[in-house]
Amino acid sequence: MTGLHSPRLGRFRPDLFRVLGVAWVVSGGLVAAATGPLRLEHGSWAAAYQVLVAGVAQNAFGAAQRALAPQRLTFRIVAAELVAWNVGSAAVIGGTVARTPLVVDAGGLLLVVALALMIRTVRGKGEGPQWALWTYRILLAVILISIPIGLTLAHLRAA
Repeated sequence: MTGLHSPRLGRFRPDLFRVLGVAWVVSGGLVAAATGPLRLEHGSWAAAYQVLVAGVAQNAFGAAQRALAPQRLTFRIVAAELVAWNVGSAAVIGGTVARTPLVVDAGGLLLVVALALMIRTVRGKGEGPQWALWTYRILLAVILISIPIGLTLAHLRAA
């Protein structure tokens, strides 16, 4: 089999969430180590965002989708989720540090797109235990609700 439904790609795709999630966690640790002593204004916030939102949440999303999706995820869906989540996270961090709320807004929009795709991949009854399915959905909803709050704060801070 070749192309988008290759068995080899099927085993590797969910690991991309883990690889990118771990990269964000490590970079968040490095940012915390560098910005603390330098007393940079948004350093601790940026480090926390990198670790918790961009890294840990991404890792959890990938693992949950792998376990709960009722059907195998296509490469296109996984790629769209990963691009939207990672570029969106980078835009939120960069826009916040640069005090450019429109960049933060663009990042927030990409995060919403990623979350919508993630909600869609685990729809209906899903697979696995119901508590895991609902925990996944609640985590997605909490992050979705937090996006407009973060965008509002970015605009207030930039004013």
